[in-house]
Amino acid sequence: MLFANDRVADVTPPPRISPGSTDDLGRVNALISQGIGVATGGRPPNIFTTLGRHRRLFRRWLPFAGALMPGGKLPRVDSELLILRVADNCDCDYERHHHERLGADAGLSQAEIARVALGPAADGWTERQRTLLRAADELHDQRTLSDPLWAELTGILSEVELIELCMLVGHYEMIAMTLNALAVELDPEPTVPPSRAAQFAQRVAARRRPQQGPA
Repeated sequence: MLFANDRVADVTPPPRISPGSTDDLGRVNALISQGIGVATGGRPPNIFTTLGRHRRLFRRWLPFAGALMPGGKLPRVDSELLILRVADNCDCDYERHHHERLGADAGLSQAEIARVALGPAADGWTERQRTLLRAADELHDQRTLSDPLWAELTGILSEVELIELCMLVGHYEMIAMTLNALAVELDPEPTVPPSRAAQFAQRVAARRRPQQGPA
């Protein structure tokens, strides 16, 4: 009998750049990758053990990435919704797979996560969610935001959040492009629960879900 995972394995190309060993990554990058794996309950993620081969760039990228997510000003549930739409727009399985779990941890329902692929026109979104998804789509398709949509966004986001939205979408489009181009393989499912610190951060993120108006 052929299972779903077997079919995926048959069509998944091998990575163009393989995840690095400790020798490839250097001691610091290897420790960072291992620590992230421990925090999430799995092995070091392939994104880190691949990008970590570029040692100096990796260590300069991490603080920027962390300042956007999870350290950004946007509520984490908004960030994860935007990232999932980026993953869908860029057809990036790695980004989608990773952020489906993170999105659930941040407070997105399984129905919302599944609905992202249907886009902002799908039934069931709140007005806030629909506006954010439209922003992700316009930035992807037009590389800017139209004046009407900008006016809507200014009604729900601060100036700082507006800056962050644009940079968040742009950053995750860059990451999706890199993951696709390097053919980074999906990570296996975590085998143990996330660390207590990670679980606490997830609970805090979920409590930051903004108040939503009627859909």
